[in-house]
Amino acid sequence: MSREDEAGADAGRIAEIEALVRRHIDTEELTSLILELCNIRSLAGYEKEAGDYVFAWMEREGFAPSRVGMVEDRFSVVGRFGGEAPEAGRNLLFTSHLDTEAPQYNWRDQWKYRPGGTIDDPGWTTASLVEGRFSGHPVENDRGPMACFLIAAKALKLAGLPLAGHLYLTACPAEIGPEHVEEFKGTQYLGKEIGAHYMMTHGGVAPDYAIAAEGTDFGISWVSCGHALFRIDVYGEDVFTPLLEHPGELKDHPSALVRVAPLIGDLQLWAADYETRHTYRSLGGTAVPKVQISAIRGGDPHIFGGGSEVCSLYIEVNLTPAQTIADVQRELEALLKRGGYDSAVQPIVYRQGFEADAARIDPLRSALAAAGEAGGRGAAPIAHPVYSSMWRDHNVFNMYNIPSATYGPTRFQPSLQDMVDAAVVYAVTAWQVCNSQG
Repeated sequence: MSREDEAGADAGRIAEIEALVRRHIDTEELTSLILELCNIRSLAGYEKEAGDYVFAWMEREGFAPSRVGMVEDRFSVVGRFGGEAPEAGRNLLFTSHLDTEAPQYNWRDQWKYRPGGTIDDPGWTTASLVEGRFSGHPVENDRGPMACFLIAAKALKLAGLPLAGHLYLTACPAEIGPEHVEEFKGTQYLGKEIGAHYMMTHGGVAPDYAIAAEGTDFGISWVSCGHALFRIDVYGEDVFTPLLEHPGELKDHPSALVRVAPLIGDLQLWAADYETRHTYRSLGGTAVPKVQISAIRGGDPHIFGGGSEVCSLYIEVNLTPAQTIADVQRELEALLKRGGYDSAVQPIVYRQGFEADAARIDPLRSALAAAGEAGGRGAAPIAHPVYSSMWRDHNVFNMYNIPSATYGPTRFQPSLQDMVDAAVVYAVTAWQVCNSQG
């Protein structure tokens, strides 16, 4: 048989599997799972109820789940399927995160959200289906794709499709955050080390490949940014207000609260130049490292009558796989030195970005491409740079030298058809990978 004939036979078999899987996906069941799971309040730091729901679903469907957690109420759920002839297949791991970005609904929100409007948006914590489209942050980021790979695994099971290798289904906390920073300590502030990272090292999984199931508009990327949070302390003098003289330049003002004003301008110019200079282009996607001031602290509002000797800027700096945190710190220190600022720079959070080896991830990319073609969603083109320019948990697996990518349905307001197709693609990809020795 020629190569062309072999390729045609393979495509024909994949098309048969796609059709079989699709027949075993109940759209009403998928819809109910998405809405039930995504209407559970699962703020970052408080993922237990959603984790319990996923555990119960997996247990009911026969996926032998376990809870894996460094922290009792912030655990990953790990389900298992397949493994019928491990020597004849490869192991694939799906992961999505349980936490959703949202206000914390406590006193701190007053320092981040303006009164009325934003914080009252029900879409932070709820999900709905209107005229065939899902809405709400929990669906988009990221329990919608989670429901898709759960239903994909069930469809494989119902269709009687054996998997030689192991298929791992994982739902993890702490992908979004938060982080231990300053006085914010305790288990609810633990960051990514208790999520997919802890699950990888303690969850009883041995994947050859991993997919971070998140919205990518049916594109693929195997590169991702990490990030660092720097605190820049600007120093000045606390001058009694009646004795204050107003200098001509803001930089010469005694209070650090005023001295930061020109520094913010300098930082914004640096940020625009930084992302241009450090844009990272590779076969797995384009990563554009962004910079943003995430918080400003200084002074004491209940002790007035003067300025402040210190004002702190908290700067989020994204890092591509090609960068180091030390180089970024040197850039910031050089900027402050050129500006003549009395200041200090301290890194307080660090997460490196990673990239899969293009040759080693090719079997996974090829499987997704074939599944996408069979499912009518295209051959998994490289995703938009925004999906390569953020943290996603495939970073964790690439860090451990496991070729990993992110792939998923339409990111914003996905349709029911989007979610069905994503489930089909996930199932057909799993069937290929877990029954392949490549």
